[in-house]
Amino acid sequence: MKSFIPVPEGSDFPIQNCPYGVFSTKDNPKRRIGVAIGESILDLSAVAHLFDGPALTNHQDVFKQETLNAFMSLPRAAWIEARSTIQKLLSDNVPTLKENPELRPKAIVSQKDAVMHLPAKIGDYTDFYSSIYHATNVGIMFRGKENALMPNWKWLPVGYHGRASSIIASGTPVRRPRGQLKPEGATEPTYGPSRLLDFELEMAFFVGGPATQLGQPIPIEKTEDHIFGMVLMNDWSGR
Repeated sequence: MKSFIPVPEGSDFPIQNCPYGVFSTKDNPKRRIGVAIGESILDLSAVAHLFDGPALTNHQDVFKQETLNAFMSLPRAAWIEARSTIQKLLSDNVPTLKENPELRPKAIVSQKDAVMHLPAKIGDYTDFYSSIYHATNVGIMFRGKENALMPNWKWLPVGYHGRASSIIASGTPVRRPRGQLKPEGATEPTYGPSRLLDFELEMAFFVGGPATQLGQPIPIEKTEDHIFGMVLMNDWSGR
């Protein structure tokens, strides 16, 4: 499958991999949902009316929102149908968008003219402690080499709440965390910026699909029905 949009050789965004995002432009500050294709963006708000398959024909408004939340809340069948429609619209042998002189310039935006934003309103964020190397290094810092890993670490998928309100888009300046510190030999703590800042390159998953009941776990065999996608995340922690 080949796209009518030019895609440089070696690009991360061929027609087979068009990741979702939320962007705005200088001439249109409204945040819109789009997908990357080569060095361009397909503005899904401009082509929302073309998502006319059985799973999306009554939900075209999800592509006119300023976040992906409404789209992510639909069943997986809608995600699959959307991906198929996007690939067809971008395909070199489908004239719907390619040969529409009025719609095409409205729907295709250069990435260099776009400002990227957080793709979703993030209500909660669970940070899993799943790397044995990271867990060992941090454990040594707090408990010493002999007690680096907690006894149940290899059996329990340790997860704890992160600060969802501090999640920012790439390129946003990071403010060093502040808190209480007790210098060696001091009798009282002082307040100030963290002297040690840990950063971790992590895989972050966006969870979607129809909502479950509060406290109801999702069975492993139904994982694919709820994982909408993934991003790289840099997790900063004050130590």
